[in-house]
Order: sequence, then C-alpha cells, then structure tokens
Amino acid sequence: MISTPQALARLQFLGRVAAKESRHLQSTDQRLFAERFTERRARSLEDDADLAERVEAFVGRFGRLQDTLADKLLPVLLAALGERLGAQLDNLDRAERLGFIASAEMWLAMRQLRNQMVHEYIEDPTILADALQAGHEFVPQLVRAAELMADEIRQRGWSQA
Repeated sequence: MISTPQALARLQFLGRVAAKESRHLQSTDQRLFAERFTERRARSLEDDADLAERVEAFVGRFGRLQDTLADKLLPVLLAALGERLGAQLDNLDRAERLGFIASAEMWLAMRQLRNQMVHEYIEDPTILADALQAGHEFVPQLVRAAELMADEIRQRGWSQA
C-alpha cells in the first residue's frame, strides 16, 4: 500500500512520465513506419539525416518507455498494491499475473530486441531493419502496458485530481 505522500507523488509522477513517453513513442513510430522499414532504408541512413534522426528517436523512445515501465513504474505500482518486490523477472511475472503485460517472456524479448537495435545500428543494415521492424510490432504492447498501469492507478484513486 502507499505509505507516504512521497510514495504517492512518485507513483503519480512515473504515471505521467510513462504516458508522455508512450505518446512520443507512438508519434515517432507513426512517422518512421509509414512504410515498412527495409534493408534499403537502413542502408540509406548515412545519407538521409531526417530518417537517421527518426530511427534514433524511435530506438531511444522505445528503450526509454520500456525502462520507465519495467524499472521504475512497475516496482512502485507493485509496492503500492502490496505485492512483494523481487528481481526484475519476478516483478515481470507479477505484472503478467496482474494483467499489466501480456507475458514476461515477451517483455524480455523486447529488452533483447532493444539491445540489438542499439548495438547493431552501425554494422549490419539487414539486422537493423529486422530489429526495427520487430520493435515497431512491439509498440502496441508497450503502449498497452502503459495504459493498463495508468488505468490501475486511476481505478485505485491514486491519480492526481
């Protein structure tokens, strides 16, 4: 349960941050994936500054929302719900059980994908294109997780008036 005004303020703050990050990711996702992200597009990154900036924004926003949800908001929300906190995998399992995420395994796959998008960015356009396209396909699940956590906060009366 929420034990202090500071804990409530932290939960509210992280909820607002997650909502903002979710909107930004969706906006970038729409602009970057107006067409499929192919190897050809990945190869053009060096010569297309606008596309390169959109890729950078997508990768950053994808990772930031994932980090905010799993590393920051989820532990605070679980604690507020009176759940025992554990290692990230344990927390993800609890999030799955509570219906905040579709599956802990899927979440770990997203984390691995994010790392691949970052580390493979320069070297291999095929891997980058595949990773970005897969990331695009995960965006609805990230956004849904943010919405479900926000819904829980609202339903419990913990959101700011």
